[in-house]
Amino acid sequence: MQRILLIEDEPTLTESVSYNLDREGFNVMAALDGEVGLKYFRDWDPDLILLDLMIPEISGLDLCRIIRSESDIPVIVLTAKDTESDKVVALEMGADDYVTKPFSMRELIARVRANLRRTAMQSRRGDHAAAGPVVVDPERHTVKIRGKQVELAPKEFALLQLLVERTGRLLTRDLLIDEVWGPEFAGVTTTLDVHIRRLREKVEEDSHHPRHICTVRGLGYKFVE
Repeated sequence: MQRILLIEDEPTLTESVSYNLDREGFNVMAALDGEVGLKYFRDWDPDLILLDLMIPEISGLDLCRIIRSESDIPVIVLTAKDTESDKVVALEMGADDYVTKPFSMRELIARVRANLRRTAMQSRRGDHAAAGPVVVDPERHTVKIRGKQVELAPKEFALLQLLVERTGRLLTRDLLIDEVWGPEFAGVTTTLDVHIRRLREKVEEDSHHPRHICTVRGLGYKFVE
């Protein structure tokens, strides 16, 4: 049974989300503040985290940053903030997806299943891929850049794997979003750009003048050896 950690300080919403996820066959643990959420994350080893941004003790953004520094577990942010800048900040902190309040339980469960499914598919993909300074090992879910292992968030890993596996080929923005986030994704248009920027900071020697993860203006991106 897959484990979902819900970190949300509204008791009514916590009860409703927990009940509906439980009905769908998930094992749910709930925390009402960031400190308890961090403890459960470290002790319980969940498969996915649902994280409200506006929680006491440790803020959702700070908690997301801590989680991402320790694990590549999928994190879906629950936020009442509907501006594009707020969502970009959450993605910058390492979130994989977000759902804006108020949301339907059907949408939330679909997002949970989609993120768990993509994580499972990425772990089952074939042999390692290598190009330029990058070696991607899907089986072990590791990345080495210039011989040093680098930690990537799940969406960063999936993006880099696609780019490296198809070195030299243009990958359109629509293709990358469909492959990594799924065709049902209806997020802000800068989501992909945020993840590409984070990848460049880790892959490129000079992220402001990238040599490997190159922009094809108006179309998408490609990896160049």
